[in-house]
Amino acid sequence: MTTESDALIESEELLSETRNYGSTTGLGLDSELGRSALEGGALSEAEGDERHGEAFDNVPRGKRQLGTFSAIFLIFNRIIGTGIYATPSNILRSSGSVGVSLIMWLVGAFIAACGTAVYIELGTGLPRSGGEKNYLEYIYRHPKFLTTCTFTVYALITGTATANSVVFSEYVLHSLSIEPTRLHTRLVAFLCLSFVCFIHGTRLTWGLRLQNTLGMFKLVILSLIAISGVLCLLEVPGFRVRDDYETPNNFEWSKFWEGSGTGANAFVTGLYNVIWSFIGYSGANYALSEVRDPVRTIKRAAPLAMLSVTTVYLLVNVAYFAAVSKSNILGSRRIVAALFVRNLFGPTTEKALSVFIALSTLGNLLAGQFSQGRVIQELGREGILPYSSFFASNKPFGAPLSGLFTQYLVSVTLLLTVPAGDAYLFLISLSSYSLALINTAVSLGLLLLYTPAYRIWGWNPPFHAPKIIIILFFLSNLFLVAIPFVPPATGSKTYEQLPYWSHSAGAVSVSLIGGVYWYFWSIWRPKRQGYKLEREWILQDDGVSRYVFRQVPNPS
Repeated sequence: MTTESDALIESEELLSETRNYGSTTGLGLDSELGRSALEGGALSEAEGDERHGEAFDNVPRGKRQLGTFSAIFLIFNRIIGTGIYATPSNILRSSGSVGVSLIMWLVGAFIAACGTAVYIELGTGLPRSGGEKNYLEYIYRHPKFLTTCTFTVYALITGTATANSVVFSEYVLHSLSIEPTRLHTRLVAFLCLSFVCFIHGTRLTWGLRLQNTLGMFKLVILSLIAISGVLCLLEVPGFRVRDDYETPNNFEWSKFWEGSGTGANAFVTGLYNVIWSFIGYSGANYALSEVRDPVRTIKRAAPLAMLSVTTVYLLVNVAYFAAVSKSNILGSRRIVAALFVRNLFGPTTEKALSVFIALSTLGNLLAGQFSQGRVIQELGREGILPYSSFFASNKPFGAPLSGLFTQYLVSVTLLLTVPAGDAYLFLISLSSYSLALINTAVSLGLLLLYTPAYRIWGWNPPFHAPKIIIILFFLSNLFLVAIPFVPPATGSKTYEQLPYWSHSAGAVSVSLIGGVYWYFWSIWRPKRQGYKLEREWILQDDGVSRYVFRQVPNPS
């Protein structure tokens, strides 16, 4: 068995080999394309890496604590939060009929499968923590470091946990019959964010165990809902709709398609919500440096996770329609899961549902912040952030506490300062739209890697997604980017005061912040002060390598 000291020796040897290629000098596109993995190369299918990608990133092997099981639930938890309990009613309203609603979920599952294939290809080619940061840097190399500077700003926006912490708080308060005042809601949300930061930043093993346990719990609860719905359809005693409530007939053929044809705008809105319900399939890509056998693991874990999510989503929707009438779903202001539990088991069980949803949200928060802490750590390893050694370090608890704490500060600041209403909805929508922009750039970039102009880079990873799948994923994200600029239907409003396109324009403007920082740091200041930037890899005393930039004076 390889010990941690062995891994450190291996890391030092790999660093020595890397330096033999020469440090990355200046800010232009590197002329040497045959570099090691640490200098921007990609893992090739022909390399036959016997450790299945572990040698790609020189991380101590003792730091790789995630196996297939943890990777599956990292993705599963990241996708399933509160959406499956509430959004089916919105989807039904947009689709007009039960049949079209289920078709929408199937379309969303197919698009998510396309995205999963895209991220498996990118993850096997570049098996290192950081996700989209690595892929954008690899593809969009010129101007040097512009992509990283821009992505840094996006990472802070898309990684905020403020919205989910508030959802968790509201369901906890409801289960305890406590009035959800602003003070109560913010206090519980603050405690939740603090707990997540503490357990992932100081107790890595405990955090992973809790995360996996909540994922399994979530899977069991949703499976029980699905099974209850099937038993209701079969009219099994004890699982019939109670006499006090309307008996549904949603699966009678004449009723199954009734109401279809709500118009293109409504259909698009519903499909938009379905696609977002599947976001999170790239969750394991953010932590690949901590995954054992990352290439083999992601090829197994991602499809299994997505198959589980898709099966759960479809069966739970069938269960809802089996126990709750269409008119009841559309007419009630309560979430469809609450109607389902009430109709089958009585109103007293709704408190228990609040507990289930709160725990589901906590699992989602744990998975999201686990991944986000690794993204910020990878940004620190690039050497571009101020105080990069602080962000790149695993001290003092063997976990990226600095990255987790940074994201914690952003989330808490938004929690305490942003008022409810337009401002809060704007921030949530801004985060979602930013992710759509990133996915569009990633999928377009993967297509570019197969064009003649990029063939010299030799992109040939251990897994290849079919080209048609990549194209469909690109088009679906282009759809998500374009549709928010389409005016809403007459009578509906995205915001009370802000224009409907505010979050879209805001996300596009974020690029300017990263661009300004890049220009100031890499061009304006070096030119004004008469130096050029050279960077090289160093090995920190915690066993993690990172880039360091040197300011080398220009010749007189």
